[in-house]
Amino acid sequence: MGKKGKKPGKGKEKTEKKTAKAEEKRARRESKKLSPEDDIDAILMSIQKEEAKKKEVLVEENVPAPSPRSNCTLNINPLKETELILYGGEFYNGNKTFVYGDLYRYDVEKQEWKLISSPNSPPPRSAHQAVTWKNYLYIFGGEFTSPNQERFHHYKDFWMLDLKTNQWEQLNLKGCPSPRSGHRMVLYKHKIIVFGGFYDTLREVRYHNDLYVFDLDLFKWQEITPRPGAMWPSARSGFQFFVYQDEIFLYGGYSKEVSSDKTGSEKGIVHSDLWSLDPRTWEWNKVKKSGMPPGPRAGFSMCVHKKRALLFGGVVDMEVQGDVMMSLFLDELYGFQLDNHRWYPLELRKGKSTKDKVKKSSGQKRNNDGDDKVDTTEHEESKENGKDENSEYNEEVGDLGSKIDGISQQLATAMNADESDLPEIVKPCGRINSCMVVGRDTLYVYGGMMEVKDQEITLDDLYSLNLSKLDEWKCIIPASQSEWVEVSEDEDDDEDEDEDEDGDEDEDEDEDEDEETDDDNDGESGKGGALQMGEAVALIKGGGKTLRRKEKRARIEQIRASLGLSDSQRTPMPGESLRDFYKRTNMYWQMAAHEHTQHTGKELRKDGFDLAEARYSELKPILDELAILEAEQKAEEQETETSTSARKRGKKR
Repeated sequence: MGKKGKKPGKGKEKTEKKTAKAEEKRARRESKKLSPEDDIDAILMSIQKEEAKKKEVLVEENVPAPSPRSNCTLNINPLKETELILYGGEFYNGNKTFVYGDLYRYDVEKQEWKLISSPNSPPPRSAHQAVTWKNYLYIFGGEFTSPNQERFHHYKDFWMLDLKTNQWEQLNLKGCPSPRSGHRMVLYKHKIIVFGGFYDTLREVRYHNDLYVFDLDLFKWQEITPRPGAMWPSARSGFQFFVYQDEIFLYGGYSKEVSSDKTGSEKGIVHSDLWSLDPRTWEWNKVKKSGMPPGPRAGFSMCVHKKRALLFGGVVDMEVQGDVMMSLFLDELYGFQLDNHRWYPLELRKGKSTKDKVKKSSGQKRNNDGDDKVDTTEHEESKENGKDENSEYNEEVGDLGSKIDGISQQLATAMNADESDLPEIVKPCGRINSCMVVGRDTLYVYGGMMEVKDQEITLDDLYSLNLSKLDEWKCIIPASQSEWVEVSEDEDDDEDEDEDEDGDEDEDEDEDEDEETDDDNDGESGKGGALQMGEAVALIKGGGKTLRRKEKRARIEQIRASLGLSDSQRTPMPGESLRDFYKRTNMYWQMAAHEHTQHTGKELRKDGFDLAEARYSELKPILDELAILEAEQKAEEQETETSTSARKRGKKR
């Protein structure tokens, strides 16, 4: 946005100052590159020398938990399903980036970590990939970032870890994929399949859509090239790759393309397409999304459990005013039915103890009339057996709806209440680039990254969810305090002055900002305020700031798009009660519930109602605030029209 009231002759002076500042900044970057701390070749050589000193495998028992990290890998030990294998990752503290090459094993039953140190280990890396087969862990690719994030080294090395002996071996074989990170790698029978990723040369970022196969019996790489006219996914990184029987699915991802206008700036693309690869013919087919698919997002995680794939997390970036980006970090859990290709939200089944806690906490802040009606299970058990299904359904919805019609008041009260008055809800917070694995019907979510205001918070927590019960998340390891170092005042001043001097002609700096976000390999997110779903109301309100009319309208549209509010089947109408919402959409929710419970009759109706109730509870406060915002917007527009008409009448006189 250009400044108003520029003085004559100031434009040239500002341009010269800006050019001088850019040269100074470039010189500072060059000097940083030459410093020993940021010389990647010297750093990797030093690491290699230290590795050469190791003569035997060292296993340290019951060590402290790994430091916070994202873009690491987590695998189930094929020799022991209750053991997790963690390797690599990265951590950014606001000033420097740390890349890890440590190997941990975690015993879920004993809740103990082991740190493994072996001769001839791979150099530190993040955004690599790892799969297990028989008694081996295979690792390919990844990247090493200099502490100041100015230089990158992408790997194309291929490593094998013997899980029985903890010995590493590098596999130097011809025909391997080019250096990359942000790619994905899966195991299909006796073959490792690699697709996509990106390579950053500082001057440009190249995204890949090539397909490679490594035969574990023949120990041989093969590149699969598309046939003429064949369908093929576009180049991308940070997507998800998962296997079911003789199908390999690819979903989502991130890439950048150069805009066609004169500026030549880069534009980020968050992909939401779904593909299926037949590993017998190597043919790709695009899969039509059905059911209730998640909205577009970057940096989410996925893994497979039996006949369904599970999706968790991700980030949605919203431009709220000018170039300011707000990032909404999601904590949603979705299921993808692998046999019929249908999506559905996975809601936890509510236990009686949880409901009692909610009743107790909310009852302290409001009248207790009819509290028992909230418990759907008790209500259903008290019904007479002689009633038909329709009357049973009407009474169930009526009784529950009469209580939850006041949900906005309860939520408002809960938002104003002290934390000590609220029931403790155990659930992993929204995040990107976390690790997800399934072992013995249990889902594990580890680490990742989120943002709070302008700070990147790297996580080291571990959560589990029993996928057979789907009743509650369990926090195995809570998150520790994340270190954050503020940048120096000089750097802050440089950035602030650059922003202040932005004019209408300042497209170059926008391009520079886009290039800097390329550093984030698995789903780049805009820098700005970070929000959890529960803080969306604050986003709508504008954080206490007075918003211009255009900003309000833009914010309304962005939030509607991000939360999928245009879908009438999943979104309550203005002023619609829970009872009316479920009555209007009950078939939709029952179909969604049937996808992952396979229940029928009374149980299916209850499952469907639980899904609708969860969606209603999540969106109601947001929709209420949106209604207020829209009303204010409409009033301002009418006031503007009135004042404009009055001025016109005055001129005519």
